[in-house]
Amino acid sequence: MKIESFFSLLGGLALFLYGMQMMSTNLEAAAGNRMKQILERLTANRFLGVCVGAGITAIIQSSSATTVMVVGFVNSQLMTLKQAVWIIMGANIGTTITGQLIALDIGAIAPLIAFVGVGLILFVKKKKVQFAGGIVAGLGILFLGMGMMSAAMIPLRESEAFVRLMTKFSNPFLGILAGAVFTAIIQSSSASVGILQALAVSGLIGLDSAVFVLFGQNIGTCITAALASIGANRDAKRTTLIHLMFNIIGTALFTAVCIITPFTAWMAAFTPSNPAAQIANVHTLFNIVTTLLLLPFGTQLAHISEKLLPDRPQQPADEERWFEELLASEHVLGVSVIARKQLMEDINQMLGLAVENVEKGFLAFDDKDTKELERITAREEEIDLFNARLSRRISKVLAIENSPSEVDALRRMFTIIGNVERIGDHAVNIAEYAQTMMERGLELTSQAHVELKEMRDTAMAAMHLICNTSRLTPQNLLSQASALEEDIDNKTMLFRANQIERMGNGTCHVETSILYSEILTDYERIGDHALNIAQACAKLGNGAGTGPVRPI
Repeated sequence: MKIESFFSLLGGLALFLYGMQMMSTNLEAAAGNRMKQILERLTANRFLGVCVGAGITAIIQSSSATTVMVVGFVNSQLMTLKQAVWIIMGANIGTTITGQLIALDIGAIAPLIAFVGVGLILFVKKKKVQFAGGIVAGLGILFLGMGMMSAAMIPLRESEAFVRLMTKFSNPFLGILAGAVFTAIIQSSSASVGILQALAVSGLIGLDSAVFVLFGQNIGTCITAALASIGANRDAKRTTLIHLMFNIIGTALFTAVCIITPFTAWMAAFTPSNPAAQIANVHTLFNIVTTLLLLPFGTQLAHISEKLLPDRPQQPADEERWFEELLASEHVLGVSVIARKQLMEDINQMLGLAVENVEKGFLAFDDKDTKELERITAREEEIDLFNARLSRRISKVLAIENSPSEVDALRRMFTIIGNVERIGDHAVNIAEYAQTMMERGLELTSQAHVELKEMRDTAMAAMHLICNTSRLTPQNLLSQASALEEDIDNKTMLFRANQIERMGNGTCHVETSILYSEILTDYERIGDHALNIAQACAKLGNGAGTGPVRPI
């Protein structure tokens, strides 16, 4: 093989893979959020599950991306293990669409397709049209790469060593092993099937050898989901095991059929002059037949996976590592839904700490418990740690998210955690004022104690409201939050006036008056931040995904 042909082969492979990635990325950006919603709300209906899995995988052209998403959904308890079985079966069918597109043999107009796509990207400002242009351009680039690979491989027909290598794949075990290893390396069965089609078009491998490589490619594609399940919970690992069992059973069945019957001759007879179509048809038949055979036994597959991977305690560190590795994965479809659920759970915990500190901060004036003041400080440190960790996580998800609605929702999460952190600061301030008064022997007047109780009651009403936003419509949430914030403002003005009057009467110590004024300031700020959180939750609840902050 000449060096020019080798470079052409590498260039064709690069274009092919880039075109596939371009199509997948733009399809996910254009319709990914809708696809995530469908999967998130999926029922236990097995036929619907298969159809949804096939449809989404056909659109994004990557069973690996769909399976990684399903692993994440199962790990986050957005989907049950049984639901995952049907999605995986459908994903195996949907992934065959790439091979069928390649088999259409429209390489002659591939440059025109790429030109149209690039034109839409460059000259149309509307985002949705640009996403569509990216899909079209990716398809054109994919075909250009396919053509370059096929042309570059033609001289290999004269290489005896390469021809001998290809004929060795007629041995079922060698062929399956080669297909599995190669697909595991590039982590895309669609791409590896496309390369196998290029070899067939160039006359370097016959269908009788290619089928075994093809079966191995179906096994190799499981590696991506296996990597995604590292550090995930037990059900997520079982999801990956089910995916592997599905393809191994299908491979064993079809390998036996190919050995016993003239299966490859029958398939070649349908499209004798189109080797790419022959491989695409076998690939499609493999996945459809395997799905139909295993569809009645999906529950049994789930039970087998539970037997092979019994329950064991989940380490917290594993969950953190899994989240970070999921975000680092190139298969990012559905990451926002998975991440948002976990982010909301952390936000709920963070908010719970702030609620407790607000209540304990006001009660500190009556309890005068130095140990409780230490606990308030410790909870505040936890709130700060939550804020730092959540900020990092949200930033990482924002870096890979293309959907405008998801980006907007994640930014609102930033707003929520920032305001929760500020509420925690004000709660600590109030507790510190109580400590200062205790250390200096200062006392509030009886009227000030009554006012302090009213402050605690209204502040806690605001905090409980933002902890229960999912029980209210956005309109009711905003209405109640605004009313509480206005009530807090009015009380602040009234209590401040009362304090000035007490100072004028000489019934209040000057230093106590200064501290009481600071308490009023923090009390008012708590109301402001609670309203900010309610406003963010109302907008977040209207978008797609996990919804607003749930009760603690």
